[in-house]
Amino acid sequence: MSFPQHRPRRLRTTTAMRRMVAEHRVAPADLILPVFIREDLSEPRPITSMPGVVQHTTASLVAAAREAVELGLGGIMLFGIPAVRDAVGSAGLDPFGVLNKAIRDVRANVGDELVVMSDLCLDEFTDHGHCGVLDAHGQVDNDATLAVYAKMAVAQAAAGTHVVAPSGMMDGQVAVIREALDAAGFADVSVLAYAAKYASAFYGPFREAVDSQLDGDRRTYQMDPGNRREALHEVELDLAEGADIVMVKPAMSYLDILADVAAMSPVPVAAYQISGEYAMIEAAAANGWINRRAAIEESVLSIKRAGATMILTYWAAELAGWIRDNQVAPSVRPH
Repeated sequence: MSFPQHRPRRLRTTTAMRRMVAEHRVAPADLILPVFIREDLSEPRPITSMPGVVQHTTASLVAAAREAVELGLGGIMLFGIPAVRDAVGSAGLDPFGVLNKAIRDVRANVGDELVVMSDLCLDEFTDHGHCGVLDAHGQVDNDATLAVYAKMAVAQAAAGTHVVAPSGMMDGQVAVIREALDAAGFADVSVLAYAAKYASAFYGPFREAVDSQLDGDRRTYQMDPGNRREALHEVELDLAEGADIVMVKPAMSYLDILADVAAMSPVPVAAYQISGEYAMIEAAAANGWINRRAAIEESVLSIKRAGATMILTYWAAELAGWIRDNQVAPSVRPH
């Protein structure tokens, strides 16, 4: 039987009905706020290509972390921008460098009330902007980079991070980091692996956010956007190496990949709504072409629906505030 016996619109008749039968909802604890802290600032600096996002000072970073706790966010992801860079990213290893200091400052203020995550990559710290050290031919040296990642992981763990997040897409990075953490007595520190990270055109605003020195691209280590099966292979390798959480990045342009990974992963799955995805919605809304709030809510809900356990989004605090104030659309109200 079909119509008129079956009328799916019956379950859409009222706000309360739609709320009752909603299959997916976004809650503040699902959201992780990515933040940038820059070493040489006296006050927060707006990022022009990401309206509403700033490079933080220590004071503004701590305030953002405290607000994240108050809003019930799941976590905060820290990215550091040093005053001085070199070819091997030395500032990323410095216990008193911008990122490791930021980890200490945030932990000192929020303790265990918020999951503190730290980006584990060299692109912010190198004068060439690549995610690893270069060989004599100017190519990223995978294995030499792993040795640096191991040291970075221990430095970040010593600073107090709950989760290290290797984002460089080096082969074997999770295994090397896990081994280094365990050997240094940090067995409880988790690894969030950027397992399927694509060489995307949507990273553009992020380059401004971290003052990237990159000349060229990262296609020799980030994934080809045309590849789908390869993502599952990358995830399987990271799981075998001990990843506690796996990540798909970007999120919105790769919802099929996210759904594939969510269907097979035995561990939580994260997805990163990246800078370009953020900037597109902000730009369209600023021009009056779309409803900003509705577009934000729908975009984040789509990532949740595709299977993400947690979502990194620059709207995390704003969206959580809407949820807290019980003003969001029924489809994204908390349970």
